[in-house]
Amino acid sequence: MTHHHHPSCGVTASEALARLKAGNRLYVEQAIAHGDVSDERRHETALKGQKPYAIVLACSDSRSIPETVFAAGIGDLFVIRVAGNVVDDHQLGSIEYAAEHLGVRLVVVLGHTHCGAVRAAIEHDPDGYVKTITDEVKAAIGDETNDAKAAALNAKAAVAVIESSLEIRDLETDEGLKVLPAILDIETGKVDFLAV
Repeated sequence: MTHHHHPSCGVTASEALARLKAGNRLYVEQAIAHGDVSDERRHETALKGQKPYAIVLACSDSRSIPETVFAAGIGDLFVIRVAGNVVDDHQLGSIEYAAEHLGVRLVVVLGHTHCGAVRAAIEHDPDGYVKTITDEVKAAIGDETNDAKAAALNAKAAVAVIESSLEIRDLETDEGLKVLPAILDIETGKVDFLAV
């Protein structure tokens, strides 16, 4: 048990999930999904600080844009992006920061279809720092060769890594924090939240 106070952003994990699902529906149905990026919103969040309702660990792929696919605006989502949506210390630190200090109660690991990092892990061993990413993905997917299934396994593995953090575990127990894997279909724009 930790002894420090966890402020809440005021939005529960299930409310946050409902907002993400509603935003994604809007995006899929309307082609242009407007989150609030108004001058007022900018001003308000600059003065009063941010209160995002969800943390999204997403892939850096230019076709996966969390704010857009969830019709979110300024101050709505705390987004961490890295190729292959893998988790290392910096990602964990970012997630812990938002959960602990901003009181966010939902973490979504957002993988996507046609993911280059997943494909690279299936097909070959890249050189240089890219290997640090594909090695993580490889460990997650084993000998799975189907792209979509591999992306799902990879997202679920990232969830498991996040949940191995003691800080996150305390928040799950004490504050109802949830960590969920999801896959964005980059052709349809639809996000599927996977059963854990």
